[in-house]
Amino acid sequence: MRAIFYMCLATVLLFPLLNATVKFLGEGFTVWQIIWVRSILHLAVMLALCAPGYGLVRVFKTSKPVLQLTRAGLQTGAMYCFMAALISLPLATVTSITFTAAFMVVMLSIPMLGERVGIRRWAAVLVGFIGAIVIIRPGSDIEVLPALLALGAALCYAFFQILTRKLAPHDDTRVTAVYTVLVTLVVATAIAPFDMDWPSDTNTWLLFAALGLIGGISHYFLIKAYETGEASMLSPFDYGQLVGATLLGYFIWGDFPDGWTWLGIAIIICSGIYIAHREARRKPL
Repeated sequence: MRAIFYMCLATVLLFPLLNATVKFLGEGFTVWQIIWVRSILHLAVMLALCAPGYGLVRVFKTSKPVLQLTRAGLQTGAMYCFMAALISLPLATVTSITFTAAFMVVMLSIPMLGERVGIRRWAAVLVGFIGAIVIIRPGSDIEVLPALLALGAALCYAFFQILTRKLAPHDDTRVTAVYTVLVTLVVATAIAPFDMDWPSDTNTWLLFAALGLIGGISHYFLIKAYETGEASMLSPFDYGQLVGATLLGYFIWGDFPDGWTWLGIAIIICSGIYIAHREARRKPL
């Protein structure tokens, strides 16, 4: 129950709130500026949460530096594509498209992890991608480029999850958490300051501060959830993001998914939950 509470707190409340803040700031600032400020504050939060119980020096020590850097670089790419898509598309639409990462993980687990995928999981993957096509609906009023950026974010995140599995036996989760944001900060620092529009009012500064604070706390609760409970039990609760995303999108921007989008969302959720169920059944107790 504690693990489910941590998971729901992160997915239903904090992640949608974080993404809504990004979408709001994206109306006046570039994506790299948002990533840069968020990363500064996010790293400060992660160090404050991880270093006291593990050691300030130890959180930077990794036995797999290349793997850590590659994984964090993929997270940076996923973040950029996701935020760029978020500026142009409704919150719930982008969130639902990026859930296709779960299907990409199944496909990538074959060459990268040596896993075997049965016909049932392949069928669930195919159905899940059909759900994404229903949401995007080529020829509809949804902008194609932002939708493709959302799919790009899902692909980067899928590789990111595969490398997370590879790193799990080698590095502590606190080390991995710190490296994830550290690399993003380095990349953003090399780009954002050269074209920086500084906030002109207190409310905007507070929104930027909230980015780092919410980002750090939400990822901390996500880590605690997976430390406390099993992934197969928790993964269906990840779809709770759609609840928060839909509510915030409606009350802030007046965006509410149409019937086709809801159909695509339902297909993706059902396929994702079925894949999680099959994952749980095939693993020994």
